[in-house]
Amino acid sequence: MENKYRVQEEVGGQPYISLRNINKIYPNGFHAVHNFNLDIQKGEFVVFVGPSGCGKSTTLRMIAGLEDISNGDFLLEGERANEKGPRERGIAMVFQSYALYPQMTVFDNIAFGLTLQGVDEDVIEERVKNVARILGLTDYLDRLPRALSGGQRQRVAIGRAIIRKVGIFLMDEPLSNLDAKQRVTMRYEIAQIHQETGATTIYVTHDQTEAMTLADRIVVMKDGYIQQVGTPYELYYKPENVFVAGFIGEPPMNFVRDTVEKGRIRFGENVIDLSHLLPADMEGKEVVFGFRPEAARLTDAEGGIRIESMVELTELLGDNANVYLKSGEQTAILKVDSHDTPEMDQPLSFWIPEKSIYLFDGETEKVIG
Repeated sequence: MENKYRVQEEVGGQPYISLRNINKIYPNGFHAVHNFNLDIQKGEFVVFVGPSGCGKSTTLRMIAGLEDISNGDFLLEGERANEKGPRERGIAMVFQSYALYPQMTVFDNIAFGLTLQGVDEDVIEERVKNVARILGLTDYLDRLPRALSGGQRQRVAIGRAIIRKVGIFLMDEPLSNLDAKQRVTMRYEIAQIHQETGATTIYVTHDQTEAMTLADRIVVMKDGYIQQVGTPYELYYKPENVFVAGFIGEPPMNFVRDTVEKGRIRFGENVIDLSHLLPADMEGKEVVFGFRPEAARLTDAEGGIRIESMVELTELLGDNANVYLKSGEQTAILKVDSHDTPEMDQPLSFWIPEKSIYLFDGETEKVIG
């Protein structure tokens, strides 16, 4: 399966990082990454996202030089760098675990890399204080890691990376050990750090919210293959296949699979006429009909499709509510204003605007039209 993504090539000149037909095959024969093609510009913030085992961390480790590339070319500023070690690549990495030295103060943890390089003490002190200011750690430089919160420890780990002033930051699930509130705070701080440093950043996560809020571009992966590359807007509004459509968005997109008969499909007990939206050659074939939970309307939408259903469950989430519906054997989720939350075990009509309908080929799972 050839991957078509060679994105942003030649935009703003030669790509800073190029991955060309990168593959990772382990000695036991497991093919973890297939024909990975991507160009990254200097200063970009690119996020690899996908479910566990999709190959995103393996790809990051190949970029870092921590995993050998089975075949393909890794280029830095146009030069092949497959055989270069991590230090030669000018890369700093932040891992899921903080990996701090427990016996060292925050100051010494941040300064550690510079100390090993024999950098002058006055220079180290100035740079540590500057990094601490950026990260909000000025008041904690004399503390040991055990006296810090999880979010503060992660900031120290990030500080240890950015103090080296390398051109590329690699972050592998850096927020996964934090609680929900800390993750929100750290997302903001990572975005601020990127703005301040301007470093090229490649960030791995399974959390699509992190991807959508941080990335200039997102690489969605599944089973070792790139599924789509694009801006957060493109992935949300223009998904190229069922997987991307279902992975990006919370709650996920609703899907209905059915065979087209006379231009129509069934949504539970509802018959939906798609004859004016589907090409003629889809007659008799399986189609996947999709719509996002927040796209549905509880009042008549001009040009929309009306669906009759029953309310099975509601979840109040503050300013909005999730409404779980059922029609026949088909289920769906709507995201509505909390003031419009319907009663449970009651019939509910809703409308899907035609502009909010997504149609995919049931066999290839690629978008139609």
